[in-house]
Amino acid sequence: MATARAEPGSRPAGGARFFCTAGRGLEPFLMREVRARLAATQVEYISGKVFFTTCSDLNMLKKLKSAERLFLLIKKQFPFTASSLSKGKILNEVQQLVNDDPGSWLDAISTWKNLLELDVNGEELSQRVANPLKRKVGENESIIAKKLKTEEMQKIEENNRECQLEEQTEEDALEQRGSTAGGDKLEKEDTQKEAEKAADTHSQKDLTFRVSCRCSGTIGKVFTAQEVGRIIGIALMKQFGWKADLRNPNLEIFVHLNDIYTVAGIPVFRVPLASRTYIRTAGLRSTIAWAMASLAEIKVGTFVLDPMCGLGTILLEAAKEWPNCHCLQKVLILLFLTFHLGKSLN
Repeated sequence: MATARAEPGSRPAGGARFFCTAGRGLEPFLMREVRARLAATQVEYISGKVFFTTCSDLNMLKKLKSAERLFLLIKKQFPFTASSLSKGKILNEVQQLVNDDPGSWLDAISTWKNLLELDVNGEELSQRVANPLKRKVGENESIIAKKLKTEEMQKIEENNRECQLEEQTEEDALEQRGSTAGGDKLEKEDTQKEAEKAADTHSQKDLTFRVSCRCSGTIGKVFTAQEVGRIIGIALMKQFGWKADLRNPNLEIFVHLNDIYTVAGIPVFRVPLASRTYIRTAGLRSTIAWAMASLAEIKVGTFVLDPMCGLGTILLEAAKEWPNCHCLQKVLILLFLTFHLGKSLN
């Protein structure tokens, strides 16, 4: 499908511009998903990548199931047009990727900072809600243990039972106050550490970065990915004063160069979207399993059956994405039965 590529440095209004990498053939699934899940606009694709504009926050972006990785778009433009394999000409064009339009880089960094700030604030809010619950569970466990201890002491010292109960109650109250105060103190310290880390990350002066590059086609015959990454890194340091850090950078720049397009972006998440926390054993690729489950058009109350389930990746994706069809426990029981039934038949 031919796509109308935006001019270098153009910034669409009404949201941030992103792109996702996708397995070959999954681009139509990803296009439908970003429209439905993120209310995305200006959706287009080239082989292996889908570009879109959305106002969604990181919590919504994390829910994409058919994407491999998510990037904040810096630039998308036509490929380099070096007429020959001259290193000097290609070197100059690679440098111009940064020098021609520094505004697009600064706009992307500003958007990236805003996304991080919103994510940190959301985590702080969720921690404030979750920590009291955790403390309450810990306090309940402590109370149960102390009740058992009290019962044992009642059997041994029946005559002093009332006095011991009063003392135990006082100790419980003091310990609960101490644990609550300690929990609040730890919560404040964690929040301060997160805020300091976010402030360090967002400081333009102390910004550290590294460049990850993929090259193919004409430019791949002249330069290696490491050489192109070094050229772009030097251009960024000269243009913006950033510091290179290959081990633990605040910011990673992804650049893909080939004969069809030139794309630069910032990875939004360190962990790929295709990595599922609820899949312990790798089987069928999670993105493919989700796409196959989506083809079934699962409705509320639908009974999902996969007789040749293997490791059950399709069932797990179906249970996670469409919980109203069957609860996760029932699907896992079904997975267990079909797996062992298949083994017994063999």
